[in-house]
Amino acid sequence: MKINIITLGCSKNTVDSEVIAEKWKEKGYEVVFEDTQKSDIVIINTCGFIQDAKEESINEIFTHIARKQRGEVAKVFVVGCLVQRYKEELQETIPELDGIFNFLELNQFLEEQSFDLLKSEKRALSTPKHYAYLKISEGCDRECSFCAIPLIRGKQVSKPMELIVQEAETLAERGVKELLLIAQDLTYYGIDIYQQRVLAKLMRKLAEVKGLEWIRLHYAYPMGFPYEILEVMNEFSVFCRYLDIPLQHINDSILKSMKRGSNKQQIYKFIETIRNTVPEIALRTTLISGYPTETRKEHHELLEFVKEMRFERLGVFAYSHEEDTASFELGDPVKAKEKNHRVREIMELQESISLQHNQEKIGKVMQVLIDRKEDEFYIGRTEFDSPEVDNLVFVDANTKLNIGEFYPVLIKGAESYDLYGSIV
Repeated sequence: MKINIITLGCSKNTVDSEVIAEKWKEKGYEVVFEDTQKSDIVIINTCGFIQDAKEESINEIFTHIARKQRGEVAKVFVVGCLVQRYKEELQETIPELDGIFNFLELNQFLEEQSFDLLKSEKRALSTPKHYAYLKISEGCDRECSFCAIPLIRGKQVSKPMELIVQEAETLAERGVKELLLIAQDLTYYGIDIYQQRVLAKLMRKLAEVKGLEWIRLHYAYPMGFPYEILEVMNEFSVFCRYLDIPLQHINDSILKSMKRGSNKQQIYKFIETIRNTVPEIALRTTLISGYPTETRKEHHELLEFVKEMRFERLGVFAYSHEEDTASFELGDPVKAKEKNHRVREIMELQESISLQHNQEKIGKVMQVLIDRKEDEFYIGRTEFDSPEVDNLVFVDANTKLNIGEFYPVLIKGAESYDLYGSIV
């Protein structure tokens, strides 16, 4: 029997799918990821974070229900965040599904009573074998007004440090060279089980794992930030000079309404401290445009912030009006057309900033990790770029290169989100 697992949403879902895949492999099934060929069973790991993600999940479900009706697959199962939020609605509206399981029911689905999604030690990798995501905690204790994650994933639950290190060692033994640490909030790691923030301590232990060459940090919360992790980044070269910190906005009144626990002055100081402490660090941030209380004035304030900060990497979401969140009662007064217009304005500005950053790299030699080959180019990334979301480096294929290896590349050309170069 062949199972095809389709993963929607974030990298945390990717890890969940990999754990689920390993469990079915242990039971004797052949398991593939995102396979367009014939399979007996399809498992869709859904996202329910914002409206666009929910719609994508529903469309994917109906696609495979249609395949089932045509006899191309035998069974379709649905798990993940959409199920956690809307299980009853899915059961009522899509009775053709063969099973719908929320997170608490995965032990039934996998026929393992002691199953723990976060603490499972083994998983199949859906990523290229040279990099992998490592989830260090689940859930979130923050109360951001716009966010449904605590409704879906619950309160913060940290993975014990010894299990994280053990998993990192196992991944390194399997050939993983780049480890991407992920969580809803990395900086809160350890408070629930160690009664203090211990991300820096964890980082020091991971730095000792043999075989890892890059370790990257994703999703850090700005308030209560443990600045000691910056010193660890400077101390150990294995840590990429890269930090993903979703800031969401810069206007004081909107930040207060969002329940972010920060203000404009604090954010400016926060960014200044990071850049002064870790020279040449690449900061990735995410913003929300079209929040219910955002007027054109607050939008222009956000634009000025982006222009002044010159983030190396930046993404923008149009505000999604999510039921059961604190901001839901504010309504959704900013029209979709206006939200999209504001998103475009921010991204057009960021495109020009990104181009300037990239042009500054022309003539420099940069270490590049090769991810794949396409046509006449090898495609890789620098330490300042995470898979799927950041810039790419296109390397001339005149010399044979090995996928998953590091090479010094002379940067010869630049576009807004891509660099071009050749092996030194």
